Amino acid sequence: MTRLISWNVNGLRAVATKGFTEIFTQLDADFVFLQETKLQEGQIDLAFDGYTSYWDYAEKKGYSGTAIYTRHEPLSVTRGLGVDAHDHEGRAVTLEMDDFYLVNVYVPNSQDGLRRLDYRMTWEDDFRDYVKRLDATKPVIICGDMNVAHKEIDLKNPKSNRRNAGFTDEEREKMTQLLEAGFIDTFRHFHPTQEGIYSWWSYRFKAREKNAGWRIDYFLASQRLAPRLAEASILTHIMGSDHCPVELILK
Repeated sequence: MTRLISWNVNGLRAVATKGFTEIFTQLDADFVFLQETKLQEGQIDLAFDGYTSYWDYAEKKGYSGTAIYTRHEPLSVTRGLGVDAHDHEGRAVTLEMDDFYLVNVYVPNSQDGLRRLDYRMTWEDDFRDYVKRLDATKPVIICGDMNVAHKEIDLKNPKSNRRNAGFTDEEREKMTQLLEAGFIDTFRHFHPTQEGIYSWWSYRFKAREKNAGWRIDYFLASQRLAPRLAEASILTHIMGSDHCPVELILK
């Protein structure tokens, strides 16, 4: 079995003071994918025995950023999407392994007032093209904070959030298009009707205490990997960020 963990840590330096090292060790994963690391190279020394790490830093300080810790040596490592308009914010790291690609992604938030929605739509199309090109070579596993609750079942209050960032018709349609391009939402593959399981909660209004959350963190897998999917879970008991980790187990 291969264990993969994805977690938006909302600032790695902050979560490092909240037991991250102990959590990382207990998770005992083959791959750990982090989003929103919010740091620059050299700002943290966080190494784990048996793991190599690969980072994509944002040019803007204290912003965005992705990282992968792996026990398995990749054949190649790619940062960004190969599109200059997108590749200054530290949003993607891809590892090529023997039998699949692993894409760690932090999808841009459309922001208050949807001021970045147009940019987000361009990003979505370019990202889908990127993973389709990879998928033409070998299967792909995509993970990370994708900043969209796909269906009404994926957030506590769908009606009142209808035009808010992360639950616009436009963003949801882009997720539909990505899945229709040949990918499985692994959590829904195993738990098609499960309600009340979320991966992000606002820091306001005691949202986590009330479980008024959103499922916006995903593991997606190429459809031909379906026979290798063993389980997909959301680890809601793990604290330290406004997101909790999500998990995929492969046979």
